[in-house]
Amino acid sequence: MAERLSFKDMCARFEVTPRTLRYYEYIELLSPQKEGRARFYGPREIARMTLILRGRRFGFSLEELRQWLLIYDQMGTEEQNRVWVELADRQLDVLTRQRDDLDVTIADLRALRDQVADSLKR
Repeated sequence: MAERLSFKDMCARFEVTPRTLRYYEYIELLSPQKEGRARFYGPREIARMTLILRGRRFGFSLEELRQWLLIYDQMGTEEQNRVWVELADRQLDVLTRQRDDLDVTIADLRALRDQVADSLKR
């Protein structure tokens, strides 16, 4: 039988708060099975949560992830993969610019720290 996680188990597995899990459901990123007031997450939802959290780590917005997940339902894997490559290329550019900006900031801070430290030695 396919794995099914309760709401509590889903929070624990992915280390998210109940509020986060409810919000992902509210914005239609996840669609658990409901039995009365209980929610259960099957293989599809577990896989989607893995993709959502990975996407967040890479810096994608929830709306970008929602749209990307919809592509699979509407147009299939090949189109979803094509769009993924476009999104990844764009995000790689963003992250590279951020890293370059951080490198400059770190160098500036290091130089100023060294300058002040040298003045204290005099």
